[in-house]
Amino acid sequence: MENSNRSEIISRYKTLSTPAVSDALDRLGIKGGCEGIKPLFYGIKAVGFAVTLKYLPVSIKKETVGDYIDDIKKGAILVLDNNGRTDCTVWGGILTVVAKERNISGTVIDGVCRDVEVVRKLKYPLWSRGHFMVTGKDRVGLVDFNVPISIGKVHVNPDDLIIGDDSGVLVVPKEKIKEVLKISEEIEDAEEKIVESISSGLSLRDARKKYHYHDLQKKLKKA
Repeated sequence: MENSNRSEIISRYKTLSTPAVSDALDRLGIKGGCEGIKPLFYGIKAVGFAVTLKYLPVSIKKETVGDYIDDIKKGAILVLDNNGRTDCTVWGGILTVVAKERNISGTVIDGVCRDVEVVRKLKYPLWSRGHFMVTGKDRVGLVDFNVPISIGKVHVNPDDLIIGDDSGVLVVPKEKIKEVLKISEEIEDAEEKIVESISSGLSLRDARKKYHYHDLQKKLKKA
């Protein structure tokens, strides 16, 4: 996908809520919501294309934990698969500072982070299973880069679209990005019209019927 198209897609997705995109994914029969992955603080939103990282418990060889950050381009969202571990971290204050300096759009971790005060002070968009102070050094190591991984029971490929807000994180498969965008915009438009109609005096029942609310996330029939 060309950079100009990427920029337009990111801009349009930024106007959408994760619930609207989730309903669009439901209509297509795609699981996109990452279970158990929550924002470290509220009032943030990030949209970008995934750069994936796979961690495993260390072997005799001591693999690196975070030096990869120097090679990440601005605008990416880092997606770290640490197998949901909550006993040690794969992200902390130094990585946060570097990511902020490099204009990386955010980080999603199936695991935990530390140095919470730094993340919050810099308002760096981060979603994880929580936070814990114990380092991942000599406990886990980066074993693969830009490979298929799993985050919150959702499959993530490099260049899939990642959307995070106060409600959580969604993954949109790269081959479905434009289709999901179109449906999401239709859903959000319908819901806005429902709210406007209610404000104008229409009942909820009639407003939902008028804008086909109960069909908004109904699965599309296969041809």
